Amino acid sequence: MAITRQHFMVGDIKAAAPGPVISQVVTHNDTVYLAGIVTLPPNPDDDVRTQTRKVLQRIDELLASEGTDKSKILSAQVWLADMDTFAEHNEIWNEWVDPDNPPVRVCVEARLAHPDFLVEIQVTAAR
Repeated sequence: MAITRQHFMVGDIKAAAPGPVISQVVTHNDTVYLAGIVTLPPNPDDDVRTQTRKVLQRIDELLASEGTDKSKILSAQVWLADMDTFAEHNEIWNEWVDPDNPPVRVCVEARLAHPDFLVEIQVTAAR
């Protein structure tokens, strides 16, 4: 039952101390767990479509580093800073998600860790 972890530095996000306080990726056997992924650093000029694209690109990279991909995502949790942006977010999600293997998903509005964050996505995938 090997467990591997990829740590990351939180950086300049307000309300979070810098340091390896959480893992970005944890793999246990053939299941890959990603932390909530946001755009780092946050860019106040990015809209929700741009942030969603950047987050999904980072998810692709992290899954690939663990030998898996979006076709094997089991579940996704999406947090939007404003549910009024759901349609715009969903356009990008629907372009990206594997149509033959869509995961279960929840999407809720939440106050995120930095005011410039518009979207955060966490996924769990098989390998």
